[in-house]
Formats: sequence, structure tokens, C-alpha cells
Amino acid sequence: MARYTGPVCRLCRREKMKLFLKGPKCDSMKCPIERRPYPPGEHGRGRIRESEYMIQLREKQKARRIYGVLEKQFRRLYEEATRQKGITGENLLRMLETRLDNVAYRAMFGASRNQARQLVRHGHVTVNGKRVTIPSQELHKGDVVEIKSKSRQMIVLRHNLDTLDRAVPAWLEVSSADFKATVRDLPLREQIDVPVREQLIVELYSK
Repeated sequence: MARYTGPVCRLCRREKMKLFLKGPKCDSMKCPIERRPYPPGEHGRGRIRESEYMIQLREKQKARRIYGVLEKQFRRLYEEATRQKGITGENLLRMLETRLDNVAYRAMFGASRNQARQLVRHGHVTVNGKRVTIPSQELHKGDVVEIKSKSRQMIVLRHNLDTLDRAVPAWLEVSSADFKATVRDLPLREQIDVPVREQLIVELYSK
């Protein structure tokens, strides 16, 4: 399965904001954006003339990078969002938020979405009692995500559950003692705390 394997801190610098792609490192002074809060490259400090298209593009790239989705897959999600009832931008964010790798991240099984994705790909996660290795699987109301019993002794997993201090979203019910997360309901827009203006993404793809 294709995924971005380059330096992720460059992605945050390109968007001129923290996208929290490296877990705890993003909250420390080691985060490169703390020392170099400008885009990477030879002309990173130059004055950039922002057009309407560029602003829309940056919002789309930001959403892709936060959730670790490549362009082709992101476009498919957008097209699916347009076919659903409701507001297209909110539908898109809801579909991204209910991906299995993101739910594992929100449940604090992974320190970052990349780490949560790896847990899924390596077969440490089950959905409704069945082993699932597809990070992009969309979850629905009532689905139960658990860590396999054989995987619960992993040091990295226990460290994450003991040390991570993130708020669990209201649409997700997490039991750290049981290594279990239940999707209580589909998330509303106000429950999705990502710095993305989804309407600009819709405008970009609508052209």
C-alpha cells in the first residue's frame, strides 16, 4: 500500500504549522518548526504571493498530510462525500476521522497516526473481534476496536496508554484497561479538532 515515507517535519514546515505527525516530539523544543518556522527549501524565506487557488490547495494538502492519505485516495473520498447526504466538507472530514488508523490514534494506542497505522498493518488490532490489517477501513456506529490479547504486552503500547495526555473525542469511548475503543456515534464537525477549513477543499475540487 502506497504511503509517504519522506521526512514528515518538512510537511509541517511547508504548512507553517504543527500537524502533529511525530507524536510527543511535536510538543517539545526539538520540533523543527520551533527553530525554523518557514517553508523548507532555498526560497522558503522568500515572500510568497498567495492566490485563491494556493490557499485552497494548502488546505487540501494540510488535510491529506494530517491523515496520511495520498492524492488519489483523497480524491476518491471526496467523490464519495459528494454522493452522501449533508454538507460535503463535513462528510469528508467524518470519513477521514472514522478511518481505523485514526480511531486507533484517537484511542491513544498510537502516539501518532503513523504509529497507529503500523499497529493496524502489523495485525495488532481487531474490529468487532476480527483481525483487520487495512488502515483505511471505515468504521461505523457501534464498532469496537481492540488490541489483540497477544499484543497487549508490547512496551510501546503500554507506554502510550500510560503517558499520552490527549483528550478522547466525545464520539469515542475508550477503556485503557481493556485496550478497547467503541465508536459511540459518528463525529460531528465541532467534535473534529483538526485545523482544516473543509469548505476551501470543496471549492478546490468543484472547479
